[in-house]
Order: sequence, then structure tokens, then C-alpha cells
Amino acid sequence: MALAATAMRAQSPAPSTMMRSGVFPWDSVAPQPTKVGAVRHFFDNPTPTLSELELHVTTLKPGESPHPPHRHPEEELIIIREGNVESFIEGKTRPLGPGSVIFHASNELHGLRNVGTTEATYHVIKWRSAATPPAAPAP
Repeated sequence: MALAATAMRAQSPAPSTMMRSGVFPWDSVAPQPTKVGAVRHFFDNPTPTLSELELHVTTLKPGESPHPPHRHPEEELIIIREGNVESFIEGKTRPLGPGSVIFHASNELHGLRNVGTTEATYHVIKWRSAATPPAAPAP
């Protein structure tokens, strides 16, 4: 997701500008409604050591997934803030709750679904470095 939050654009550099140290208060990034819940885009910028560092926070309604299982060359961490989700990695599913952490390695099939009766919110931290392989061509 290559979008920076509208609220953060006024406070932080354009997406192609090198990101330096900073703070990102929760209330400064408004949630943007989606079909399955909402998303807060905090940043998506290069850093002194990464060609891309992205952070967004997704909130899913009960029973929803943000998208079907997929692969991408970037690695990512997902940190469950609240709710109950089911993580799908390379054909295996696992239920997880608040405080749980998921790591998705480069190009491994993965997905996530809210399996609870309340909203599930999680932080997604994704990065691209010199070691990140190029994106696979679309089928």
C-alpha cells in the first residue's frame, strides 16, 4: 500500500522523501473507511537503511478479511492490537489474539481473517531493502 495518510502528509515528507526520526500520535491519523472496516495510513517512505518502510493499522469487522491470501516480495510484521484473528500461512491456519505477532517472509502465501464477534485491529509494518527480491509479474 503506497499511500501515506492525508493527516500525516501535512506533518511528514512526501512518500519519496527520506523519513527521519519522528512521532506519530494515534489521534493524528484518522481512520479511512473500507468495505471491510477501516485503515489508518501512518507512513510509507524510504529511511536511511530501507528503500521503503510502511506502517498502517487495519480494523476488520467480524468475519471479514482485508483481501484473499496473497504473496509479495516485501517482508512484514503484523501485531494484533485487539480482537481475534485467524492467520493463514502457506496452507496452515492459527487463531491469535491481542498482543500476538505474525511474521510474513518474502513471497510466502499468507492471509488474515477476523474470526471474533467484535472488530479486530492490527498494525502492519512492511519494509523493502536492498535484499528484497523484485515483485513477481502478475499472472
